[in-house]
Amino acid sequence: MDNFLILERLDRLERLLIANKEVLTFEETCDYTGISRSYLYKLTAAGHIPHSKPNGKLIFFERKKIVDWLLQNERRPVPETGTIAEPIR
Repeated sequence: MDNFLILERLDRLERLLIANKEVLTFEETCDYTGISRSYLYKLTAAGHIPHSKPNGKLIFFERKKIVDWLLQNERRPVPETGTIAEPIR
């Protein structure tokens, strides 16, 4: 098996494992959300993203709170008008 395919498969398996965890580490949160390390540091420092620092050093994130945070400010799609022709009677 090609090394590239093995690495892709490992990456998919790792993402599945992260998706099933309740509490994520800083690195796992970066992987899970796609947010860069530097931006996630800025968000935590400013208190804009829910996180915990139980021992004052390591940062942890609750997956459900992260999902809720990611989905805040939901935008509804604008219905398209005039795209479907009315039947002729």
